[in-house]
Amino acid sequence: MKQPLTLGFSPCPNDTFMFYPLVHGLVDTAGQRFNERLEDVETLNRLAVKGVLDVTKVSYAALGHIREEYALLKAGSALGRGCGPLLVAKEQLDLADLRGKTIAIPGRYTTAHLLMRLYKPGLETFLEMPFHEIMDAVMTGRADAGVIIHESRFTYQGFGLHQLVDLGAWWEGETGLPIPLGGIVARRSLGAETIRSIEAALAAGVEYARANPDEAAHYIREHAQEMSEQVCAAHIGLYVNDFSQSLGDEGERAVIELLRRAESAGIIPASQAPLFI
Repeated sequence: MKQPLTLGFSPCPNDTFMFYPLVHGLVDTAGQRFNERLEDVETLNRLAVKGVLDVTKVSYAALGHIREEYALLKAGSALGRGCGPLLVAKEQLDLADLRGKTIAIPGRYTTAHLLMRLYKPGLETFLEMPFHEIMDAVMTGRADAGVIIHESRFTYQGFGLHQLVDLGAWWEGETGLPIPLGGIVARRSLGAETIRSIEAALAAGVEYARANPDEAAHYIREHAQEMSEQVCAAHIGLYVNDFSQSLGDEGERAVIELLRRAESAGIIPASQAPLFI
């Protein structure tokens, strides 16, 4: 029997929705078993940078730092249109006023941070914190503005915050491509055959989850207890789409362009490693 692989993903509804069929044996995994580890996205990013996990969800910004050790899977991505991070503040600000101001971000290796740096290269004062603490930090004045992700997109107005920039919309306008937020990577040392079997199982799992959307409801709620059912459903609807089942040509071009721009800006190291196995 094969040794279990460590599998990292976040407790966010889109991840628990997609991974439920895989970790509960509802699709063919070619005999592969998984030990799941649920962590917030920046924790997963840092674990991948350290090479701790066999297979894991990471921000696409983090992928730029781990391409030598990890290959990208074509299934399981959070990538699309109208789903990018938002820059918010307590009041409407001129973006020129942000120079020298403190901007809360959900982690150094997040795509949210990368997009903020690509959008306004001169900004330097970033405050890292868990994504769910950012709105409170902006409201209480610990940060002058914040880059919010995940379910915060649906709730920030209820906290009296104002959107300054939709970074995903900016990216789409700049490139004409969907915004690549996060993807699934596998350690290259697992070998091509194992990696391709994991990719196939994950694609089948996403297909199963989309065809049976209510089956994972209890698993999703178990890991998102503080989130309303409406927000959970909106979260899944926004971040799980055709790109999640397969990146396709457009998705691949989006990932390559994001990494190219990050390389050109000196934000990630250059690499000759192929993205895929």
